[in-house]
Amino acid sequence: MTQIKLPPIKPGRFNIGFTIVEFIGGWLTNSTAIMADAVHDLGDSLSIGLAWLLNKVSAKPSNNIYSYGYERFSLLGALINGVVLVSGSIWVLSEAIPRLSNPEMPNAQGMILLSMFGVTVNGFAAYKLSQGKSLNERILNWHLLEDVLGWIAVLIVAIVLLFVEFPILDPVLSIGFTLFILFNVTKNLTETIKVFLQATPDEATRNRIINDLSSPKYISDVHHVHLWSLDGNKHVLTAHLILDKAVHQSEQARIKNEISTLLIPYELSHTTIELEFPDEHCRDKEQV
Repeated sequence: MTQIKLPPIKPGRFNIGFTIVEFIGGWLTNSTAIMADAVHDLGDSLSIGLAWLLNKVSAKPSNNIYSYGYERFSLLGALINGVVLVSGSIWVLSEAIPRLSNPEMPNAQGMILLSMFGVTVNGFAAYKLSQGKSLNERILNWHLLEDVLGWIAVLIVAIVLLFVEFPILDPVLSIGFTLFILFNVTKNLTETIKVFLQATPDEATRNRIINDLSSPKYISDVHHVHLWSLDGNKHVLTAHLILDKAVHQSEQARIKNEISTLLIPYELSHTTIELEFPDEHCRDKEQV
């Protein structure tokens, strides 16, 4: 769920233009392998473009309607991207699998020209991004390097087809690309849906938080611990702590400061801690 910072060359606009060229080139060369790589590049382009657009929205301050702010809008881009990639991958597979039994010879010369162009374009973008220092730029650079390797694979297959009429290589390569895309997209889409459903981002972290909150001698019980995430990076915590005895307001303030100190290592974006006295009725029925 990493938010992408646009690098100086604005690769979102750069990549979407080349993706259009890929789809046209794949259709003209009758190559499902190029179509599969076009779907991959479409996913990268959507990731960059939607991240840029929705990050601007997610940076808006909180208000009465969106009291936690707009960070969750960045998840929308990941969800749309995942749905588009899964749909595109299914379409590529529906085109490529039937060709295994009846392979069609693609235009090898066209594939060579387009793959050389793909290596050049993605290589140039990867080189430009290699100058970036942020984590987001380095992550995006790896995506572009994957594209370079994919185009090198297309180039190798095209050269083989230029000398040997073995058309099944094209659908085999496209199926390999598509399965790789589906594996990664499904994994990311699953994580995105879990965040949307407010699942605990990390159960081990939640258990450590409960242990830390239970560690002071004056805490007799910890319940209603809910740890969830706004966007996959910024987490929210709510919890009820039962004190071992009733204390005055000044003592409550000291306890709150100590609890806040215990939670500093977790770098939580929002925390709500409720202190309860012994035998006090908890208004929330289910205790987790």
